[in-house]
Amino acid sequence: MTDFLLLSFIFLIAGVISVPIASRLGLGSVLGYLIAGIVISPILGWLGVDVISIQHFAEFGVVMMLFLVGLELQPKALWDMRGKLIGLGGGQVVLTALAVMGVTIALGQTWQISLAIGLVFALSSTAIVLQTLGEKGLLKSDGGQGSFSVLLTQDIAVIPMLALLPLLAMPELADMGADLAHSGEDAAHGGDSHGEPMSLVAGLNGWQTALVTLGAVGFVVVGGSLLTGPLFRFIASANLRELFTATALMMVIGIALLMSLVGLSPALGTFLAGVVLANSAYRHELESDIDPFRGLLLGLFFMTVGAGVNFTLLGENLGAVLVLTLGLMALKAVILIALAYVFRIKGADKWLMALSLAQAGEFGFVLLSFTVANNVLPPALSDLLLLVVALSMLLTPALFILYDRVIAPRYAASEAPEADTMPEDAKIIIAGAGRVGGLVDRVLRAAGHETTVIDYSSRKLEVMAKFGAKIYFGDATRPDLLAAAGLGNAKVLIVAIDDRDGITQIVEYAHKTYPDLHIIARACDRDHVYDLWFHGCRDIIRETYDSTLRMGRSAFQALGVEAEAAQAMVDAFNAHDRKAMIEVASVHKVGVAPHENPDYVAKVAEMRDDMQTALRADMDAIRDGRPSGAQVAGRTSGAQVAGRKKGADMADRTEGVEMESDARPKPDVR
Repeated sequence: MTDFLLLSFIFLIAGVISVPIASRLGLGSVLGYLIAGIVISPILGWLGVDVISIQHFAEFGVVMMLFLVGLELQPKALWDMRGKLIGLGGGQVVLTALAVMGVTIALGQTWQISLAIGLVFALSSTAIVLQTLGEKGLLKSDGGQGSFSVLLTQDIAVIPMLALLPLLAMPELADMGADLAHSGEDAAHGGDSHGEPMSLVAGLNGWQTALVTLGAVGFVVVGGSLLTGPLFRFIASANLRELFTATALMMVIGIALLMSLVGLSPALGTFLAGVVLANSAYRHELESDIDPFRGLLLGLFFMTVGAGVNFTLLGENLGAVLVLTLGLMALKAVILIALAYVFRIKGADKWLMALSLAQAGEFGFVLLSFTVANNVLPPALSDLLLLVVALSMLLTPALFILYDRVIAPRYAASEAPEADTMPEDAKIIIAGAGRVGGLVDRVLRAAGHETTVIDYSSRKLEVMAKFGAKIYFGDATRPDLLAAAGLGNAKVLIVAIDDRDGITQIVEYAHKTYPDLHIIARACDRDHVYDLWFHGCRDIIRETYDSTLRMGRSAFQALGVEAEAAQAMVDAFNAHDRKAMIEVASVHKVGVAPHENPDYVAKVAEMRDDMQTALRADMDAIRDGRPSGAQVAGRTSGAQVAGRKKGADMADRTEGVEMESDARPKPDVR
């Protein structure tokens, strides 16, 4: 027990310290975990820890990750990917295996050894690539989707590889590999290396094995569709949250076990189950229950990769290992770029796919042990190739940094189309055509108003054009483009881009240049409201606030409050919140966090008790059927709004300002 707790503490403290540092430096969590593993490697060696065994256990994180990926895919979406799965993914595996085989033969190895090495190096790291693409929000890009297609094909390709590799055995290696078969049967992510592994197909002939395998796959598909609902309804009757988590783990582990017993990849099996459950009502429950375990196991896996590097052997063969690693990554990148051209993956996306998949993968550790156990590769060569696999994985985060900081910015600048010619007589300009700006545009157009919508996403423009919407391409943060769009003649500017700094920049420029222009701005949070107020905007709407007020109203009604009274109570809260925000805005300092601003803290402390008392009195009055102070003030405020002029100062607009007509009070420090 003590040994287990000590080992767990070492891994946890290494991750807790290294990953935040790496993330803050912009290196990403994967590199943080890898560095943590390297740092604790001497400690694990001193304790006599079997890192490989821990690695096999941690590889179950890959199984969970593919299950979650499957939950995000509809079966129709998977079918639509069939071209990339077969052509792009299959082409990458075949071409890489043949290219590596050719190079290895040229270096003097036999064709059997060369083919085995080619198959091992054809695979890439599902764990690193999907984790990093997900963190960076690149999984839905063309390059991310291409990378996912290749990775999924590689997972499928492991199955025929496991069948082919034993056929490449060389008798002269039999006496060398017998005692090194400790992980030879572990090729499907998590097998048992001691004794004969359990199997449902052992001793069966070809057609019997195929029948059992298809039966297992069919059980996953049919069982996932028919049994998940009744199972979770039964679990829900106990009303215990931990049972949902246990059930989700049971499903994933059970599917992985079944796939292992029939000789298939557990990762592939759980991915298939995830696709089947993508339309399930319990999809989000499964996702939330599994995701924490996935994250912890993947972090552990990355640390074992770092800790598993044999630095003694690396030091003795540093030159050869570096040449082999960089040569392999360059070769795979060239093949992937060529395939990207064939499949019309262009620009930065082709580089994203090429750089993200250039490494060898975690399956390489398994297959190399498998080849030694089956007398395909000599142990000494396998140990050297293990270093190449590990080092290529260690270098992958650096390639993502290269993409983020060098390649992507250059392509963004060079590939962006020229800004469209804007109509000069625009009366309403909307900056941003996303989920906020696009809906505002629809509302205004429905009332017969003509709008000029500007967005910097060429892809979004192409999509919206198919639905008949007219959006102009351009960067709304550029003053010259706003001027070209007719900002000087506009009546209203609506700033709805999804970029806090960009919103502030547009508001600051527009108010300074055109002080009489009515600006409606989207605010990300309460502090952003204060920043925009400071820069002159007086019509500010915080994100998701209206939906929060409506939820509060529904909560009051659920507690027995009449609908009219519930609405009045929410209106009272809204009125107090507006008043509080305007008063606090006077002491807000741009760029200073609220808790670091003494004036802000003092103002909040001064207002807190009085406002809480007044709000509680209003709520009680509404419950008793009496008019509240907020309602009376609201009527007065309406009169003020009607007579308000744009040149009035802040004091004149305190009650009538639309600082948050539809906004939500965030749980910020006040």
